[in-house]
Amino acid sequence: MSTVVTMEQITARTMEPTADASPRLKARITGVFYLLTMLTGIFAQGFVSGRLVVEGDAAATAANILAHKSLFQWGFTIYMIEMACNIALTVLFYDLLKPAGRSVSLLSASLGFTGCVIKTFSRLFYIAPLFVLGGAHYLSVFSAEQLQALALLFLKVNDPGAGIGLAFFGFYALLNGYLIIKSTFLPRILGVWSVVAGFGWLTFLSPTLGYRAFPYIAAFGLLGAVMLILWLLVFGVNEQRWKEQARTNVAA
Repeated sequence: MSTVVTMEQITARTMEPTADASPRLKARITGVFYLLTMLTGIFAQGFVSGRLVVEGDAAATAANILAHKSLFQWGFTIYMIEMACNIALTVLFYDLLKPAGRSVSLLSASLGFTGCVIKTFSRLFYIAPLFVLGGAHYLSVFSAEQLQALALLFLKVNDPGAGIGLAFFGFYALLNGYLIIKSTFLPRILGVWSVVAGFGWLTFLSPTLGYRAFPYIAAFGLLGAVMLILWLLVFGVNEQRWKEQARTNVAA
């Protein structure tokens, strides 16, 4: 007889180590992973990719990658750490916001996981230029200019791939914001900010619109993320209200 493992069971097993932790401790752990996700993403995108990739210049981009190969590889490693932290964050937020609405929290986590999978897969296109520019014998049929153009093309595909993931994170932020507003254990203003930021990330349903608005969306989303991270790290949640709402949902 086959056994079907549901998302609920996977999440429950993942959360076993923190099952007995206090809600405030869970909130602070969530804040730590949220901070790590944000810092690793900023570093990989801003200080590695942004430094080495020259917009529209395949030759300069290839030269930068080959001259700073270790840094480029570290960028990929940091991207992977970012996504590992993001997956942990998704699980932790599911558990933290579950008292405000179990089904909605599960749906939110599912959308968050989908965004993580898409972004992780897109990073294959980020690392591909190292193989294209690696000087392998079987690539000798291509000219240097063709290999440089192909490397830049892979990097160009990486960006909209990550953008698709951001669209799913938009739905994720919307639902988490709704749960925070509905909850009695976190400030509602944090939920309102998350909802507005979620609508911003949904602009990536149209990549052209999303990238045009990205500086404004990112600034607004970053400010909201910092506010939520600080609240989780410093205050956590109101434990009494969290437990009361959890008991109410169980009874319902």
